[in-house]
Amino acid sequence: MAYKHIKYCLHSSFILVFMLLYQVSIGQYNFKPVEKWINTNLKELGGRAVVMIYKDGKVIYNESFNKLGTRQKVAAKMIARKTGKDAQQMMADYDEGSRIPLASCSKWLSAALVMTFVDEGKLKLNDTIGKYLPVMSVNGKGSVTIAHCLSHTTGIKGGSVKESRDLHNNANSMQDAVNLIARQPAESAPGLSFRYSSVGLQLAAAVIEKISRKNFEKLFNERIAQPCGMTQTDFGHKAVPLPAGGAKGSARDYMNFLQMILHKGFFNGKRILSANSITLMQQNHAAGVKIMQSPAEAGSWGYGFGEWTMEEAAAGKPSGAVTSPGMFGSFPWVDNKKEYAGILLTFNLKSRGRNERYRSLKAIIDGIVEK
Repeated sequence: MAYKHIKYCLHSSFILVFMLLYQVSIGQYNFKPVEKWINTNLKELGGRAVVMIYKDGKVIYNESFNKLGTRQKVAAKMIARKTGKDAQQMMADYDEGSRIPLASCSKWLSAALVMTFVDEGKLKLNDTIGKYLPVMSVNGKGSVTIAHCLSHTTGIKGGSVKESRDLHNNANSMQDAVNLIARQPAESAPGLSFRYSSVGLQLAAAVIEKISRKNFEKLFNERIAQPCGMTQTDFGHKAVPLPAGGAKGSARDYMNFLQMILHKGFFNGKRILSANSITLMQQNHAAGVKIMQSPAEAGSWGYGFGEWTMEEAAAGKPSGAVTSPGMFGSFPWVDNKKEYAGILLTFNLKSRGRNERYRSLKAIIDGIVEK
């Protein structure tokens, strides 16, 4: 009887020690500066924000901040009326599971999807799109490569937000979208200019649809969303998906994707992308080209495949930190040097000062996780 009592006590002690060690590992970080920064900037962020930080195999910070102002509530009601959506739902508080438009955060997801075909040898980065999309050759743009498409260096003008909407409004199929892009004017030879737009990823999406004989949405679900446990993320199930900005998802889902990127292509022990593809995506492929159009919030960052390179790196080396922020203010990033991932999920159309805010928030978190 005494033996059983001692055994029970030892078992309980082990559990207690484990729980204490776990609490210490989570509690070793002081995120009060982050909360102060968010509360100070919450109005500029749109009144709602979710911040998640992942490091050392676990989420070490996950907080939601909600304080919509009167003007923001009025704006939400106006948007709801125009779009036929429920106003109360649009004004609901955010948490890690809230599903919102991701805008250009979508580009990272779509580029990763294209790279799965490269990993399988079904596509090469130097393949020309004319090989798969004859209409591009007919219109003198067949020499654009997959690498050009993923790095916004196609040399094709167009692809603004309005023009992206037109793809949805005027195209009934992916082929219709390609036909519209084929008729856009060229502003340089491929690889000589950078224009941040929807053009390249739309063409890349059309190519992988043709190779696989499956639609983009199904491919994304099979190759990225399901393997990464992203149950709340999709591209709207539209006739013409917008790979460059049409995804909706949650902070929790996107953090799963960031974990995969941070772990060089692995998620929960399963390989999604090769380490080589991760490296290629994180190199600056826009170095030395003429900048035709770049969003102000990108500042002086370079551009890889579907993501911005936040730090300079030697040729052939990945950037120390990468990101793919969206038009509505969300800011996901991976820091390879400090070995962590983070996301700020928001919805706000005001872009002024965003780059400075992104840098400021990341600098605060860098300092916290380094201690």
